[in-house]
Amino acid sequence: MSDHISIIEMGPRDGLQNEKTPVSVAARIAFVEALVAAGLTTVEVGAFVSPKAIPQMVGSDQVLRGVSHLKGEFHVLVPNEKGYDAARAAGAEVVSVFAAASEGFSRANINCSVAESIERFKPVLARAKADGVRVRGYISCVLGCPFDGEIKPKAVADLARTLWDLGCYEISLGDTIGVGTPHKAKQMLRAVAAEVPIASLAMHFHDTYGQALANLYAGMEEGVRVIDSAAGGLGGCPYAPGATGNVATEDVVYMLEGMGVRTGVDMEKLLAATNEVAGLLGRPPVSRVASALNAKKRRSS
Repeated sequence: MSDHISIIEMGPRDGLQNEKTPVSVAARIAFVEALVAAGLTTVEVGAFVSPKAIPQMVGSDQVLRGVSHLKGEFHVLVPNEKGYDAARAAGAEVVSVFAAASEGFSRANINCSVAESIERFKPVLARAKADGVRVRGYISCVLGCPFDGEIKPKAVADLARTLWDLGCYEISLGDTIGVGTPHKAKQMLRAVAAEVPIASLAMHFHDTYGQALANLYAGMEEGVRVIDSAAGGLGGCPYAPGATGNVATEDVVYMLEGMGVRTGVDMEKLLAATNEVAGLLGRPPVSRVASALNAKKRRSS
């Protein structure tokens, strides 16, 4: 197995966008600064979406400008051309677009069919190509949907191929409601890898049923080398009752380092960043590793 895995930190965007407790622009900038200081140099920092739909992401332009002095790659989510314009005005060099592998989730999440969502992205991708802006594509519900149930691997593979052909440099495959198991994850990844190079795939797994690390390991066995995660296990899905957040960055780092895979992440600094944002949200981190390390610190103090 490769000795290098890339971790894309999702905490400041996917981690915070569904939180009921708002986090200020200044605190979000400080969060990104702490994550970068911990060694997480690729971070999704915001989303240029409707403030009515996702008020937690208001001020993403200020966040993006506020972290521009840091050494790292900072991604932002854009749903359409309006979002792309705003992102570019704030200096975005990498943007993400998102589609769902299920019709039910697409209509609930962005109020349109899967095909209609692709039509919205086409001008964004065309303009990004002309502007020299890299575009990452997300696919939601790759292993299950709260509305449509089980998702066929072919549906995921076909959509991934569409995004790839439109110009996305990487396709992030999201188990949005965290229902996947290792065998199903492998089946899905093999289907997608038949359409898109394995080196251009990423795994974005949630931990609702406690399967995220096992699924990630299964994906690594298939050759995927990019993992999306969120500090402290932040996040969730408003359309998936009971769905927990993204797999925790601490848990991913602990697993990888234990396998001899160098992550370049300083666990102490990451834990400090996680504890700071958890304090702002008024609850302890979901991460098992963060919980264990915090308990260890309390015992030794």
